[in-house]
Amino acid sequence: MHFRSGGVDPGRDGCRVPLPWTSDAAYGHGFSAPRPDGVTAQPWLPQPAWWGSYAVDAQAADPGSMLSLYRAALATRRCEPGLRDGAFAWLETPNDGVDSQVLAFTRGDIACVVNFGAAPASLPQHSSVLLASGDLPGGRLPTDTAVWLRL
Repeated sequence: MHFRSGGVDPGRDGCRVPLPWTSDAAYGHGFSAPRPDGVTAQPWLPQPAWWGSYAVDAQAADPGSMLSLYRAALATRRCEPGLRDGAFAWLETPNDGVDSQVLAFTRGDIACVVNFGAAPASLPQHSSVLLASGDLPGGRLPTDTAVWLRL
């Protein structure tokens, strides 16, 4: 964008970094490789030194990583017809108080519940947990956590 606008618009290059594929910073975290003359071109966007900890090769073996969560979500979606083709409906959730900020919906017999509030929230009646983005201590949904349930 910077070049296309003649330097007037910086675009988003100052606030984004390419997704790191490998933890090896020497090769731009997977975005460059040595040329036949042995020189390695660096990506045009700078990458922070700690960026490699978010790389695919670093997160693949960590069951608590965002990569593992997304892979589990995609696998669950492939196995659950309701997540691909079920009818959508908003789901009423138990009111846990004034600060309750829970978003919930269903597709088929599956519910997705997300807690945006400051306190743990009650879960709707369900038969099983298909996937959760974090632990569910005491069967409650912590803040900033999502869960997919079979109703």
